[in-house]
Amino acid sequence: MFVNSLYDLIFKDENEAVIKLSDENHPVFKAHFPTKPIMPGFIHFEIVSKVFNFEIKSIKRAKFLKLVKPGETLVYKRNKNRFEVFSDDIIVASFVL
Repeated sequence: MFVNSLYDLIFKDENEAVIKLSDENHPVFKAHFPTKPIMPGFIHFEIVSKVFNFEIKSIKRAKFLKLVKPGETLVYKRNKNRFEVFSDDIIVASFVL
């Protein structure tokens, strides 16, 4: 629900997905710090669930290391139930589900 029209899927295989986020006019960005739009961390889980068709039963560990802004291109790398998220080759989040 939150991720509808939030991103365009550029590439996907079994262990990697590349997405391009929409602009700051998307409701997700308007709801989170309206004067400084950023993507809420929990949205990463929704993206992983939808893109990788991955059922999230629990979140064992999560680290959000950098703010994600509208228009960024994100790379999701998967190793079984471990995920790392990159923007411009810089890790922005990692989590174990």
